[in-house]
Amino acid sequence: EQRDYVDTIRVSCNNLLTIINDILDFSKMEAGKLTLDRVAFDPRDCTDEVLALLGPTAFEKDLELIQLVYADVPGRLVGDPLRLRQVLTNLVHNAIKFTPQGRVVVRVMLEDEPDAEGETVRVSVSDTGIGLQRGDRDKLFQAFTQGDTSLSRQFGGTGLGLIISRKLVERMGGT
Repeated sequence: EQRDYVDTIRVSCNNLLTIINDILDFSKMEAGKLTLDRVAFDPRDCTDEVLALLGPTAFEKDLELIQLVYADVPGRLVGDPLRLRQVLTNLVHNAIKFTPQGRVVVRVMLEDEPDAEGETVRVSVSDTGIGLQRGDRDKLFQAFTQGDTSLSRQFGGTGLGLIISRKLVERMGGT
């Protein structure tokens, strides 16, 4: 019984810390004070770490968690691996949260056409989850808003993860 209480406290603390960090990141972005690192990193390491972190949650729901890093993806990119992991964590966590059965797939692939600044990597997360009504899709990238408010009560969340992810991706030059 005590272990259950401690586990509940630990999960609650982690959830609270995530909310606080999201609000701080959102505030930094709105104020134009967020700086991105430009360091060499391996994109495989980023996806490995995120899936290792969220794997137990997927396992509890009996979901298949699949990582596909295509062979042509360079082993060394220059960018902000911490922010890439943050975006991936938000997307994969949402996919797991809203997928009652089936799978979540993370794909990392090289875009066909290099741009003026070099190669572009596409990262996508797909799932077999509940999906969204077309009208709810527009709400996804608004701060403190969630697609279906009746579901947000069931699944929780602040409505910041996707807006933060979108802003981070845009700051990194992506869409």
